[in-house]
Amino acid sequence: MLDSTKIARRQSEIRQALAGLAGKEKPTEDETRSMETLDLEYRSNETRYRAALIAEDTERRDAKGELETRSSQEWADLMAGFELRQVALHLDEGRQLDGRTAEVVTELRSQGGYRGVPVPWQALEVRAGETIASGTPNPIQTRPIIDRLFPGSVAARMGAQMISIDAGAVEWPVTTSAVTAGWADGETANVPGPTAFATTDRALNPNHNLGVQMRITRKTLKQSGAALEDAVRRDMQGAMSVAMDSAVFLGTGANGQPLGIIPGAATYGIMSTAIGALASWGAFRAAIVRFMTGNAASMPSDVRALIRPEVWAAMDNALISGTAVSEWERMLGNVPAGNVAMTTNALAAPAGSPLATNAVLTTNAGGVAPIFVGAWGAVDLIRDPFSDAQSGGLRITALATMDVTVARPAQLEILTGLRLA
Repeated sequence: MLDSTKIARRQSEIRQALAGLAGKEKPTEDETRSMETLDLEYRSNETRYRAALIAEDTERRDAKGELETRSSQEWADLMAGFELRQVALHLDEGRQLDGRTAEVVTELRSQGGYRGVPVPWQALEVRAGETIASGTPNPIQTRPIIDRLFPGSVAARMGAQMISIDAGAVEWPVTTSAVTAGWADGETANVPGPTAFATTDRALNPNHNLGVQMRITRKTLKQSGAALEDAVRRDMQGAMSVAMDSAVFLGTGANGQPLGIIPGAATYGIMSTAIGALASWGAFRAAIVRFMTGNAASMPSDVRALIRPEVWAAMDNALISGTAVSEWERMLGNVPAGNVAMTTNALAAPAGSPLATNAVLTTNAGGVAPIFVGAWGAVDLIRDPFSDAQSGGLRITALATMDVTVARPAQLEILTGLRLA
């Protein structure tokens, strides 16, 4: 029973006892002392009652949060026990899946069709504490747990959001009309007439398949043991991270690739500004001002920048005349270092004479991500039983269906022609 309930019942008993004593015209000394004792206890219980309510309210809130997150916690616990090594052995020698791995695979199969063994995205994270057999050197280095866009992904640092889709296409309606308010010109005049409220749909379609093929020799299968799980996971993570980053920003929209941010700037309606001058804080500042005047950012720290390392080198080497302050230091004085991502994969290498490259700026306005990356279902792991049958090896292919779209182009801007010298 709750403490507040016990106290409330006791208070009711005290009030009943006091009512009987207070009705007597000439109470005895014992009855008078009893009234004083009951009155003191009643006042003390009032304080205890308020304290009990506060404590129980906190407990209720904690319990509510636990109930709301219980399903996700249970799924996370299930993911923690998923073993890619079981999947590899199942594909190689037909060993039955068991434990949490079998539960996850069964659940994924019930939600979609897979030719091979479905592998959840969370299973690609590198987990701490996994070792190989005792007495054997462990060459595996422990890395941070990775999220669904992987830790080294600059797409995640630029605010891209990964969307998990079961089946079909997903659309986001984005307001495109210019609804404005106006004043009535006079006591009996009308306010401005209705303005059409228009939206444009930004769709993610399952038209693009990303694949990773891995070849595992018979010696590896017999010798590596549990270390094989980290090795496969690490290879898949690295390959997919590189391909995803490149597709988000440089995808051509042809040859099976999704349309990336830079090649699809005109299609998405993203502003592209030609700088044609040495990379400087002034060029980035002007773009930030455009974000702020367009209500996509309220201050410079709301903006994220994606640049090549060569741009950092050029700006760090460019000192302001008469000072020891570089253009790079001026930029970091306004844009936090954590908001600047450098990449050699998601932006094309400098080209031309003089050498020039591009940069991408994004904001997260109103809690809406500037870029959406859609992933359909889980990673489909398929075995090829013929290619390496002669050597006893295992060849597996991991397939993932993905797409990229931009919800609000006003949250992105591309700077072109940033010269390095």
